[in-house]
Amino acid sequence: MPKYTIGVDLGGTTMTAGLVDSSYALLGKVTRPTSLPRPAKDLEQALADLCRTVAADNGVDFADIAYVGIGTPGSVNFTTGFVGYNTNFGYYDWNLGPDLSALLGCKVYVENDANAAAYGEYIAGAARDYRDAVVITLGTGIGSGIILGGKLLRGFNFAAGEMGHTVIVKDGRQCNCGRRGCWERYASARALTEDTQAAMQQHKESLLWQFADHLEAVNAKTPFDAAAAGDAVAKQVLDTWMEYVGCGVANVVNTFEPEVVCIGGGVSNQGEVLLAPVRAYVERETHNITTGRPPVIRACMLRNDAGVIGAAALANSF
Repeated sequence: MPKYTIGVDLGGTTMTAGLVDSSYALLGKVTRPTSLPRPAKDLEQALADLCRTVAADNGVDFADIAYVGIGTPGSVNFTTGFVGYNTNFGYYDWNLGPDLSALLGCKVYVENDANAAAYGEYIAGAARDYRDAVVITLGTGIGSGIILGGKLLRGFNFAAGEMGHTVIVKDGRQCNCGRRGCWERYASARALTEDTQAAMQQHKESLLWQFADHLEAVNAKTPFDAAAAGDAVAKQVLDTWMEYVGCGVANVVNTFEPEVVCIGGGVSNQGEVLLAPVRAYVERETHNITTGRPPVIRACMLRNDAGVIGAAALANSF
């Protein structure tokens, strides 16, 4: 009986395959460049080679692989393994699951990458041992995955859970999705970077310039470093940004009332500097909770391995 699964985190820059055992421990992984642009069939062959390599490198016969799971950007029909569109890759109507299954000779599950990462945290990370969870990733945009009763919420068009594209400022900033005022335009790591750059241009006296000597050097960590050094401008940027984060998390809580909300992305490394203000905001803004038991709000644990582990556990997610 197969003892292992393989999870693949397919990104625009790199793709990582990991060998996972029945207790969801990551035994080993291999990362290679995605090397876009390239034809879809060529990438499928590279993915098959990657999966066989991670098994062989860890001394496992591929016959002992129960299935392969893949987390990919794009709109994914989980039941068929069909990727309707992946704009970052330039692929449309991509038959990824069946094509890769034919190459590998085993079952292949395909899921949206944010859902796969959320499920990884649910199976083996910060949301483990909770029944209902929402996992939010603050990155270039805002990724989110929603697990209710142990199952991923996918929606009838397989696009549920896009919390980053809920509007928090009517007629606000233009979003790439076509809407205005989306949560990710105010609370993503990119938004924090952009707001920091704007503040630096307005305040040449700010200590922010000591942590990034030109605007292109600014990242989401810059205002945290400057605020820790006592800079009032950086603190104001952060206070505003964290209120936007809290606003969206409060919407999540009011909508789904999960037991736990896990926050990931590089900014989650700030720990309680980020989490404590977000908790306080959410507790102020979720008046429908009358039990005195607000949801746990904590940082993700698995970091870059969440997508691999979640993909490797996809057979249990429906």
